[in-house]
Amino acid sequence: MSANSQTLLASQKAVIDNFLAVQGTFFSGFEKLVDLNLKATKAALEDVAQKSQEAVELKDAQELLAFTSGLVRPEQAVSYGKDFYEILADVQGQLSKLAETHLSESQERVSEAVEQFARNAPTGSEGAVALLKSSLATATNAYESAAKAARQAASAAESNFAAATNATLKAAADVTKATKAAPRAHRAAN
Repeated sequence: MSANSQTLLASQKAVIDNFLAVQGTFFSGFEKLVDLNLKATKAALEDVAQKSQEAVELKDAQELLAFTSGLVRPEQAVSYGKDFYEILADVQGQLSKLAETHLSESQERVSEAVEQFARNAPTGSEGAVALLKSSLATATNAYESAAKAARQAASAAESNFAAATNATLKAAADVTKATKAAPRAHRAAN
């Protein structure tokens, strides 16, 4: 088998392996999202059953007010959103790693091809070979800079999401605390 045939087969195998890895990453993420949704649905159904039972047992307006204030629980929605975001961020991170690995391997193959070309280049083509090597180095540096900027942007987005989640949870806790305190203040006033 010639070197070109081996290179072609290795390249095709790398493409198939990469495709299977990407497919596996998507499937794993989908599986996690389905599991999250099943758990959220189960919890919601259990909560509805419990709240329905509690609603049947209400005796007066004060209990109704306390009951209705307990129905709104934004921390569940925030928790679901956080879990959903973490799954998507994990999938994105895995896909980024796969892309970086694939690109790195491709850069190595191109670099090897340029070196092979340089060894077999006719006399007097040193300038063209130097230009080719310089272009390859420039492209590699540009990619590395873009990849670094993308990683920094993803990290900043993750930090911002975490800060927004924490602020939302704090606000939800404050609202819950205030709505629970309102019936007590109303009872104390009467």
